[in-house]
Amino acid sequence: MFVIPNGQSGEWRVETFEVSEEDVALENMRMTWKLGMGRRTISPGKYQRLMRGSVVVMSNTDAEINDHRHAMYKMRDSENVLINGLGLGVVLRDILDSDTLKSVTVIEISEDVIRLVGPTFQDDERVNIVCCDAFKYKPPKGIRYGVVWHDIWDYICADNLLEMHRLHRKYGKRADWQGSWCRSLCEMYK
Repeated sequence: MFVIPNGQSGEWRVETFEVSEEDVALENMRMTWKLGMGRRTISPGKYQRLMRGSVVVMSNTDAEINDHRHAMYKMRDSENVLINGLGLGVVLRDILDSDTLKSVTVIEISEDVIRLVGPTFQDDERVNIVCCDAFKYKPPKGIRYGVVWHDIWDYICADNLLEMHRLHRKYGKRADWQGSWCRSLCEMYK
């Protein structure tokens, strides 16, 4: 597991936290009951989380990584990828191990998140991090992505579906495949 340096920029911060055996038992039971499946389970250990004020926007727990697993497999076979949302860079870090990847553009709305996480990827010339709103970003003319991945939401919530559909329409003609973080769970909540 790679590590982003702990730090703070504006209202955003990266911090390390620990999940105990007791925490795991309670959280895994809660998620299995809530979702009716064990897919979002976590293991004990040290992790990092990206916080905006008091809100955990994301972490690098097993549950979060599993939410992206299908997209990451797709991205590893693509030459050109677009990711909406940098977060802790978990997805980005994973796909940089691909020999196929030639270019990845990451759209991140927060300059503070880019300040905290972006330097970790500055030495890889395949990575282009752009400070912009995913809904306003205009890809260069003629560019096509093998995969477009949307991960800009704080919570798994049916309210996200309208924005997911909007992004899928926006990038539909420019992507061979696209997906959104926890879309199936959001649809289940609907």
